[in-house]
Amino acid sequence: MTIVVGFDVHRSQITFDQLDRETGELRRGRIEPATRESLRLWLCRYQGEQVEAALEATTGWLFVADELERAGAGVHLAEPAETRARRGPKRRAKTDRADARHLRELLAEGRLPEAWRPPAHIQELRTRVRLRKTLVDERTRWLQRIHATLFHHGLPAPGALLSHPARARLAGLELPPAARERIAVALALAEALDAQLAPLEAELRAFARRQPGCRALMREHGIGPLLAPTILAEYGDVRRFGASRRALRHTGLDITVAESAGRRAPGKLSRQGPQLLRWALCEAAKRAAHPSAPDHPYYAAVRERSNAGRATLSVARRLARRCYHRLSELGEEALVPA
Repeated sequence: MTIVVGFDVHRSQITFDQLDRETGELRRGRIEPATRESLRLWLCRYQGEQVEAALEATTGWLFVADELERAGAGVHLAEPAETRARRGPKRRAKTDRADARHLRELLAEGRLPEAWRPPAHIQELRTRVRLRKTLVDERTRWLQRIHATLFHHGLPAPGALLSHPARARLAGLELPPAARERIAVALALAEALDAQLAPLEAELRAFARRQPGCRALMREHGIGPLLAPTILAEYGDVRRFGASRRALRHTGLDITVAESAGRRAPGKLSRQGPQLLRWALCEAAKRAAHPSAPDHPYYAAVRERSNAGRATLSVARRLARRCYHRLSELGEEALVPA
């Protein structure tokens, strides 16, 4: 590689640190604003040059990687957590220039911890499952506001708030005008979110019924047609892990006593993987609380020894390993488009 460059991407600007390995020239600077057009104009100076670029797989990497590939440069996505760990103990203030230099040095030395870059259809699936989770969380927050308002006035919640019987009972409650207005607004927004969720969830269910990886995941108890696309999108190509323990580490459900800046008390989750993947695995693991579930004896034993939360996490770890094996058995077929 002739030119090695590290990029630190932000919403307003892109900081770069560049080394020409033939001449030894170092260049640093910013590309402003952080848009496709600005980056495309900046890359025009490297026509005909061999360029290798490194950037972290965080928000904004997609358009930067696209433009680099369009210009003929080699793109290396860095795994954020591993990249921070290789910085070592913090000795100085962290800056954008230091981050870009760190990425460039790791790439030049061949020590860059590269992240997996999902194909276009998996990127689209990730966008959809993350949108669904955002809509569900927002709907839950508005329904919780209704519960809080009713409790504040000493009234019980009338069951499923969006059902017709519950709406009728809410209309008959004696409430101050401001509280009634708050409940009416919360119900209207929750219904609007429901209207957005319905076609999205229908599309995800149809995808899960057709896609081989999702069908394999749905053989596990607790994983349905909405959780299966989520797990598939966030896990990605499991062949890159090589072992189920590495796949479990990717989820962030593993127990660790060390972190990049030192040590911490034992018995804590690492939480360094995709948050949505942890949520999906834990949601599926909650089904083990039912007596008919295959993992119920294990769940009950852990719950008796500790508590329900620890039991759910234990079953979620088992599910993470099983999902890894399900997808690895399919190989390339696990990620084919539906």
